[in-house]
Amino acid sequence: MRFMAAYDMMETMRNANAWIGATARTMGSFPATAMVPNPAFKMLAAWGEVTERSFGRMNAKPDWNLAPVSSSDGTDRIVEIETVLERPFGDLIHFNVQGRDPMARRILLIAPMSGHYATLLRSTVVSLLPDADVYITDWHNARDIPVSKGKFDVEDYTLYLVDFMKELGPDINVIAVCQPAPLTLAATALLAEQEPEAQPATLTLIGGPIDPDAAATDVTDFGARVTMGQLEQSAIQRVGFSYAGVGRMVYPGLLQLSSFISMNRETHATAMWNQVLAVANGTASDHDKHNKFYDEYLSVMDMPAEFYLSTVERIFKGLEIAKNEFVVDGHKVDIGKITDVAVKTVEGGKDDISAPGQCVAAHGLLTGLPDSMKANYIEPEAGHYGIFAGGSWRRNIRPLVLDFIDSNAGRKPTAKATGQAKLRSVEDDMPKPLDQSGKIAV
Repeated sequence: MRFMAAYDMMETMRNANAWIGATARTMGSFPATAMVPNPAFKMLAAWGEVTERSFGRMNAKPDWNLAPVSSSDGTDRIVEIETVLERPFGDLIHFNVQGRDPMARRILLIAPMSGHYATLLRSTVVSLLPDADVYITDWHNARDIPVSKGKFDVEDYTLYLVDFMKELGPDINVIAVCQPAPLTLAATALLAEQEPEAQPATLTLIGGPIDPDAAATDVTDFGARVTMGQLEQSAIQRVGFSYAGVGRMVYPGLLQLSSFISMNRETHATAMWNQVLAVANGTASDHDKHNKFYDEYLSVMDMPAEFYLSTVERIFKGLEIAKNEFVVDGHKVDIGKITDVAVKTVEGGKDDISAPGQCVAAHGLLTGLPDSMKANYIEPEAGHYGIFAGGSWRRNIRPLVLDFIDSNAGRKPTAKATGQAKLRSVEDDMPKPLDQSGKIAV
């Protein structure tokens, strides 16, 4: 599989399916077909429209398309995207609400590098912008990064996070979503050891695999079954000549997308067929609920091969974070060195990607942090995406995270701190056992 031909073949199949969809849409939409009282033509056009859009989105980076933010004086303020730090594999960007005074809350969202673009967190950003200055990590598509820029693995990722936190200063509140949670925890610990004055004010970890073995999912089962040799041979491909990263070894986004879809194949198939019926009946729209979700969900990016392989080998198989044995640039990181950064974990009761128990395991590693600065919350009915981008996030989780930030902003006690806690302890918030048979929230 590690050849350009394999990569080009996948892209050819995607392109061909988009072309077939466009052809079907055109044939079913011929004006002459309107004279034939047969719904087959309308269904053909509808199927073609949904197919063309679906496969076409897989090759495009979504725009942020952020609406203006209403201010307290009743005016709508334009959101401008600024690059704060530019790096080969990812930038630190700021959503600057023009004309607005600096906000007391400053939040850095750590977006996943797991096959989707940072725009997957668009609704998260939109929900936070009225109440905070928001920054986010904008990871680049590996196929667009020349080989001359070098490698990028889990250690490089962690060092990027360290640089981003240092750039924003100690009053920043970090929220890591899913995949980057363990590496964000490690980056914070690295700062605690080497530059404690640069540590963030708070750290919120949402649905991340701190200890993948704490609760089994299809993701962890796959990681346990496959060997690293099998994974490298079957999943890694070399970028073709059509892109700036020609020759770079990557884990293609299309492969990652196929694995995501296979986890809930029936759900996605039903959603697509219902959309075909909606288009045929004239009840669909360009920005309806289905298109808003799948335009983002189907837009995928390639990951550097070394990042993907080192994530599987060191985070999932070796459990280096869970065992507090993670090494960055030759230095063993001790998560117990975090003593004055309040940490909150958030989990979804029906999360079938990072199941309840995986993220809250972070608190067991924070041996130097008082219980009064640890908090955990579980949203019983939320799937993986619901805990950061759905109704559960907006109604329940977001207010709790903002309260957590406000309660701990600027608070820097030592590990010996005593007294009445401002937060409920982890033990108080520990969830009762839940049924984990729920499907992904779509």
